[in-house]
Amino acid sequence: MRAMGLDVGTRTIGVAVSDALGLTAQGVEVIRRHDLEQDLARLKELMDDYEVECLVVGMPRNMNGTYGPAAEEVRSFCQMLRDRLQIPVHEEDERLTTVAAERVLLEADLSRRRRRQVVDKVAASLILENFLFRRANKD
Repeated sequence: MRAMGLDVGTRTIGVAVSDALGLTAQGVEVIRRHDLEQDLARLKELMDDYEVECLVVGMPRNMNGTYGPAAEEVRSFCQMLRDRLQIPVHEEDERLTTVAAERVLLEADLSRRRRRQVVDKVAASLILENFLFRRANKD
């Protein structure tokens, strides 16, 4: 089962996909958000291209585990994805994924400009990897 991971922000959506076996995740692209219809159209194109069967969306949480205003926006986006795209949508804790993504990119010695261009898709990969790991270890 191929899954797609999303790191949803107000200006961008980081996108990653799993391999066909659902074992690994790879960053695909960063969608620059314009309006809801364009964002959905691009997501749908990617879902079709990669034959995605479910979405995994990073859910922002405070360090103490509570949900803030950003989580409510992402929850609304998740529900809209379920309604409009008719696909299972899983919410995955995204605490510290952007920090981890930044660390990976710093270790790769990417320039600040290049890091800004790819950090969201790396974060999406980490969100998806966490989901895949949890799912594999449930069985």
